[in-house]
Amino acid sequence: MPIGTFARRSGLTAGALRFYADSGLLPPAEVDPVSGYRYYSADQLGRATLLRRLREIAMPLAAVEAVLGAEAEEASRLLDEHVADVVGNAAAARRKAAVVKSALGGVPGLPIAALKGPVLADAVEQVLTAATHEPGMPVLAGLRLEAGDDALTLTATDRYRLSTRTLVPVEPPGRTWAGTVDGDELRAAAAGVRRSAVVRLEAMPYGIRLRVTAREDLHCRLLSDAWPDHRLMMASLDEVTTRATVSKDLLLRALEDQPGERVALHVADDEVTVGPADDAHPGVPLPATVTGRPLRLWFELTTLYPAVSTAIGPDVMLDLRGDGRPVTVRSADRGDLTTLAMPVRAHPVA
Repeated sequence: MPIGTFARRSGLTAGALRFYADSGLLPPAEVDPVSGYRYYSADQLGRATLLRRLREIAMPLAAVEAVLGAEAEEASRLLDEHVADVVGNAAAARRKAAVVKSALGGVPGLPIAALKGPVLADAVEQVLTAATHEPGMPVLAGLRLEAGDDALTLTATDRYRLSTRTLVPVEPPGRTWAGTVDGDELRAAAAGVRRSAVVRLEAMPYGIRLRVTAREDLHCRLLSDAWPDHRLMMASLDEVTTRATVSKDLLLRALEDQPGERVALHVADDEVTVGPADDAHPGVPLPATVTGRPLRLWFELTTLYPAVSTAIGPDVMLDLRGDGRPVTVRSADRGDLTTLAMPVRAHPVA
């Protein structure tokens, strides 16, 4: 078929086909020796389409050539490698853009709080376990920072979990401020934050600046979407009806041994029993200190397990509020990290 027809069928322009022919990636099936016209065969369409798709994801010519000549497994590996490079470059570009935007107009940063670097880094990593990337709700990938007169509160939620931790600054903030910071960028900055004895947070027009000891400042973007009104939800929580204190390690081990995606938690008689949601097998009884009425709840394993695993200390305290109500998971002796975990319906669908 002539080059124009092949171009329409492959989605490549005639100019692109000439370029790929000259580069050796897609030579024509035949070239008229007199006119120089190029002709392509139908069995070249697959290679042409793949070539177009690889270029659409900004793959360099050398990498395209390697993919076209590779077996499926190696080609897949090369694709993953390219995508990882693209994502890494995009993240670096976002961080550099945040630095540039922070400098626009020469506006000085508004001091938010000064905190111990290792403490802030730990809090960021712990709380961000409750964040998520959800299409249409980018704010759920963020970390909410709220500075009060004498504390800084970090909060993240995926709507099924909500983790929050309150930190006491080394210096009083002296003002109130709130903003939602890009969670991925803050997580990436945590390594530099951890190595600094003191980190000073400053609010900029489009992000926050983290001033670290003897190193270049770190910058993270602010997310513009509205943050869920978690304080209203916290204020409307029911009274605790049942409280259980149990070994964190034993509880995690019992959760890890569950075969399904859902797990049942039965709290009664100085025990917390962890079992399958369908009651097909006996649960694992764990010794616990229990007060209040017996209660049985069901959870998605991906909701309950992270809530327990991030608790600080050897024992976790579970505050239960009744069927279908959020459960508070926190350390039995250190309560500054708190996670709310939402159970699923009392009678799970088979």
